[in-house]
Amino acid sequence: MCSLCGVLGGAEHWSDAAARPGVFTRNVERIDRRRERANRVAAANRILAAYGLTLSDWQGSSFVLANKTGKSEVVEDLGHLWPAAERMIGRPCDPLDPGLVTRLEGERSV
Repeated sequence: MCSLCGVLGGAEHWSDAAARPGVFTRNVERIDRRRERANRVAAANRILAAYGLTLSDWQGSSFVLANKTGKSEVVEDLGHLWPAAERMIGRPCDPLDPGLVTRLEGERSV
């Protein structure tokens, strides 16, 4: 399937903010959901920077993962982010690596 069809037909990921009846969320307003999504992208980018990658939002429906040479890949949701990052850099990408977590915590305290 082409990436556009995957984006149009994709189901919501559990990490996406939702505003549906019966679903608990504090993000009832669209602007709040977009802000939360932007915060997730920013958090992912702090980790991805260690691997020379960046993530950007694409129309609020998917993401674009890119490296410094301009190679990019559409990522449907955050559940597909880390496998895509590993494919792009050609090695394991562990967002919970203890050394990386320690370094990121040190950056936050500055």
